[in-house]
Amino acid sequence: MRTLAWLGLAAASLALLPPRLLAGDTGGRAEYVGGTVTGLPSRTEGELSITDPEEFSFRIKTGAIRIPYSRIHTLEYGQQVSRRYVSAVLVSPILLLAKKRRHYLSVGYADEDGRNQAMVFEVDKNHIRPILVGLEARTGRRVEYQDQEARKGGKG
Repeated sequence: MRTLAWLGLAAASLALLPPRLLAGDTGGRAEYVGGTVTGLPSRTEGELSITDPEEFSFRIKTGAIRIPYSRIHTLEYGQQVSRRYVSAVLVSPILLLAKKRRHYLSVGYADEDGRNQAMVFEVDKNHIRPILVGLEARTGRRVEYQDQEARKGGKG
């Protein structure tokens, strides 16, 4: 009887999960930091997507930038670590011990005319690993890590 109760509870829990969670990770929130894309200002927020089997995309409110995986030739991941000095002064000196990590993904690719282009994204910490793994799988390229800390953070 207890087994049936647990099964019922598990089924009810699955029914309450959002469909997006059940479908798998589609990408994640990111911010375009800079690069060579004309018409896309720095600090543009959007969502990276790796679900399409043919192209990588960065979706923003006004549309999307799509890059075929076959044109991507460079993937690089790095972190920037900073201490929280302002918070430490305003709140507590204990916060000097806390570090804030920012996760950066650089994508190098060839555009339609064959010219090299680059995009740099700041990616949400909860989405960086699935995006790195997905890009490696889709492009067939290995992610280059800027240092050992980035390698550890990117591979878990």
